[in-house]
Amino acid sequence: MEIIPIKTRIFLPPKDDIFPTLRKIGKKLREKDIVVITSKIVSIGEGNCVAAGSEKEKQKLIESEADYLARFSGGKRSMFSIKGSTVVGSAGIDDSNGNGYWILWPKDPMKSAKKFWKFLRRTYGLKQLGVVITDSYCVPMRSGAMGIAIGFHGFHPVENHIDQRDIFGRKFVFSKSNIVDGIAAAAVLVMGETDERTPLAVVRGVPHVRFTGRSTAKELLMPIKQDIYYPILKPVYEHKKKN
Repeated sequence: MEIIPIKTRIFLPPKDDIFPTLRKIGKKLREKDIVVITSKIVSIGEGNCVAAGSEKEKQKLIESEADYLARFSGGKRSMFSIKGSTVVGSAGIDDSNGNGYWILWPKDPMKSAKKFWKFLRRTYGLKQLGVVITDSYCVPMRSGAMGIAIGFHGFHPVENHIDQRDIFGRKFVFSKSNIVDGIAAAAVLVMGETDERTPLAVVRGVPHVRFTGRSTAKELLMPIKQDIYYPILKPVYEHKKKN
């Protein structure tokens, strides 16, 4: 598998067109490539930015943007939030590389990924192509951030191992591989998190990918009560219901 980071100009909040850059990288694409785009420039392209203000204003913005937000004793809310079926800090709102703006998540990351997928396929005549929109998140009980997919289109996100056998003949009952988040984590590691100016990457030669034109988001998402983290997240979900 090869990850090719794409150096770009600086995208300026609150709104900047990213399609000229997509046109440039499109000329380099091959069949079965996967284009990875950081959510930050997607949001800037959509104008989904807010002029930065006070911490109190930011807290109100986090509360309005989060699908669920944890509340701890004393009535205080934390940065721990759930948005778009993803556990993410501050509802995905970020001020790094914002130049005085808070950059929110794209309005609909899945829809945005499909829009870029359609544009690149139509413009360059590609038949098999994937697009992934990424953000950074933290794994429980681990230090440091890593990439995760918040939107994607063009391929199946999960490889199913159920009913296959291991090297000793034992049949898999539950096992699946999360391909799309693996792509996101690897690409973000190469793209960087600070001033690299590589908000896009082309991932080539990903094993086990099955390309498709239909929406496959439901294949990735785990029903809330079947999630192994549900016992921990349950108070967060229930607090939302009470409100």
